[in-house]
Amino acid sequence: MSESPRRVHFVAVGGTGMGSLAGLLRARGIEVTGSDLRIYPPMSTALERWEIPVFEGFAAEHVLEHPPDLVVIGNAVGPDNPEARAAIDEGLATISFPDALYQHAIAGRHSVVCAGTHGKTTTTSLVAALLLGTGRDPSMLVGGFPLDFDGSFREGRGEHFVVEGDEYDTAFFDKTPKFLHYGARTLLVTSVEFDHADIYRDLDHVKQAFRELVAGLPSDGVIVAARDHPGVRDVIAEAPCRSVGYGLEAQAPGDWRAAGLEATAEGTSFDIVCDGRNRLRARVPLFGDFNVENALGALVTVSELGVPLEDAAAALARFRGVKRRQEVRGEARGVVVVDDFAHHPTAVRGGIGALRARFPGRRLIAVFEPRTNTSRRAIFQVDYARAFDAADRVVVRIVPDEPIYSATGPVTERFSSGRLADDLRSRGIAAVALDGVDAIVDHLAGECQSGDVVLIMSNGGFGNIWERLLEVLSSDRSA
Repeated sequence: MSESPRRVHFVAVGGTGMGSLAGLLRARGIEVTGSDLRIYPPMSTALERWEIPVFEGFAAEHVLEHPPDLVVIGNAVGPDNPEARAAIDEGLATISFPDALYQHAIAGRHSVVCAGTHGKTTTTSLVAALLLGTGRDPSMLVGGFPLDFDGSFREGRGEHFVVEGDEYDTAFFDKTPKFLHYGARTLLVTSVEFDHADIYRDLDHVKQAFRELVAGLPSDGVIVAARDHPGVRDVIAEAPCRSVGYGLEAQAPGDWRAAGLEATAEGTSFDIVCDGRNRLRARVPLFGDFNVENALGALVTVSELGVPLEDAAAALARFRGVKRRQEVRGEARGVVVVDDFAHHPTAVRGGIGALRARFPGRRLIAVFEPRTNTSRRAIFQVDYARAFDAADRVVVRIVPDEPIYSATGPVTERFSSGRLADDLRSRGIAAVALDGVDAIVDHLAGECQSGDVVLIMSNGGFGNIWERLLEVLSSDRSA
């Protein structure tokens, strides 16, 4: 591990990874500052709690008036960012977030990287929680807020560092994927699908990044792979080390399978099967096939790290989940409001399915904000129409006509919220496309009935729509 600097400044500190590393360094007693254009909860409140001063906006003087020992530059800024430019031009020590994380936190530990198009935040949180719950005292950094931890990072005394491995690029001066920088020794791969169309041309381009990650593992490493998924099978085909498969259908010798799924009010119970033998029955306080798969992947991972399966399963039953992953925000007028990070069609479909299992027999209203650089393109237009099949009603936010960042060429076709609503209606699902949060809240307030479940899906703040909806429903109830 590199010698710790005395003072560090983070350019674009509001990202979950950047903010988490800032918090970790601050917890060591290092003087930390940051800057960003806008920061939203929960990261804004976390940075305040960690007593990290944050400048609003970017300016050269933030790094020149009191030059820090190290400037960490996030991938959300470009080469024209005044702080990044000033730090580089003045010869200050600069580094990307992934390299800073490795050099100042992961180096010297057993790096456990959780990667995949979907599920990496949940599986990272699960693996860390299972290690902690079985006395391993791990370190952890994740792009979310696990409810089992006091924040998005943890520095323990154990040998393992569990980190979320993101396939997005590292910085404007380093276009390699972040997850290549973490020195993975144990790798969990949950899924490999096309996403991040702003930096990847197609699925083969995504697979190329994952193959490079796999190729970098040491010969004594191990890959825990969701082998049900063809993309995962493809990228691990020439792995330099041993791989162990898991899934709901996994059948290969040595693979682990979840069978006999049963949803109850407490979560989902399932049998853990390997080589045709039922090892034990486990329970995860989550819902949906994809969450069972994530839980099984975490169990197999910690088992490979030496944790007895029985101990890991006992810890699994105590898992509390992750903020903004199927998080119940409240209930008013008999309407349950759930907040979820889903934005890819596969995640949308899985999230709706999970709510069906959790609230059987209740009317489900899905509210979707196409916000990412990928979802605002027409790439998944048809896939989204199928993703909402299990919803009773759908509300789609109309995409603002704003520039879409792209490193893969000009964006020629944009996603249409109106077309998605039309397509859903043609499939027998009541759907509307509405412009703005106020219009959506007004629509839901008039539409919702006691017993409904409203699932709000966005990878952003969505104008605090869940809070505003609960306020309106509560005022209606008291009227």
